[in-house]
Amino acid sequence: MARIEKAVAYGAVTIINAISCGYGAALGVNLKTEATVRLINEPGRIEGKILSDREESTVLIEKTVSCVLRHFGLEGEYGAYVETQSNIPIARGLKSSSAAANAVALASLAAIEKEVSDLTVINIGVDAALEAGVTITGAFDDASASFFGGIVITNNLERKILKKFYPHEYLILIHVPETKLYTASSNVQKMKLMANEVKALHKMALQGDWLNAMTLNGLVYSTVLGVDTNLVIDALDAGALAAGLSGKGPAVAAVVLPEKAYDVKETWKKYEGNIIETQINTKKSHKV
Repeated sequence: MARIEKAVAYGAVTIINAISCGYGAALGVNLKTEATVRLINEPGRIEGKILSDREESTVLIEKTVSCVLRHFGLEGEYGAYVETQSNIPIARGLKSSSAAANAVALASLAAIEKEVSDLTVINIGVDAALEAGVTITGAFDDASASFFGGIVITNNLERKILKKFYPHEYLILIHVPETKLYTASSNVQKMKLMANEVKALHKMALQGDWLNAMTLNGLVYSTVLGVDTNLVIDALDAGALAAGLSGKGPAVAAVVLPEKAYDVKETWKKYEGNIIETQINTKKSHKV
């Protein structure tokens, strides 16, 4: 058995963080993770490597392969070697886990020559993320934006996509600090204090005002988590249409018109960290 398959999935940034209330929204961006899965005739043996960050845990990518095999009752027939390579900074709030799970699930399905619906792929990845303990809500919103691209607004509690659309005219700037923050270690109780406020912002996004919803969501979570909001304020002052903490941070994402990108990047240069300029992703995750 030497069947090898590859797949690609994409990163995303937060519009509405679902941790407080179970309702979320995310925006797919052109950062990507590629997964390679090689089936082996050693049932129960699943080994993973993250080539772009070898110090990170491989539990999620191994659980994802396991979930795919279990879905088809094949865990007693195959094992796998799985590798991922990514330009999505890990543990910064940029949906690296969702992208990895989607890419690994797609590559695993191709390796066993099975096809399922898009939502089944996403749900396999969400189940794997919950089993791996890398998510609090399952991150169905992040997984959906990673898989489909564009803006996806969801009910994470029921794993339902409520609205999906593809704006094209904006650039996305992301300030990425060196510090990592893991979702599993987040202060959930503090975030749940703002459940009603976040539900109102989710409704705002559903009604079309996703830019203001994104900014306000970021400010709400920054306040609760004790994160400095100066990056957000400076981005808005420099002409960004929206800016906010992505996930639980520490990355901050800004939505800008192309002519304002330079100004926002310049004002962010006084802060330590890297600045990524990218676009809204409109491509679906796919087999390579």
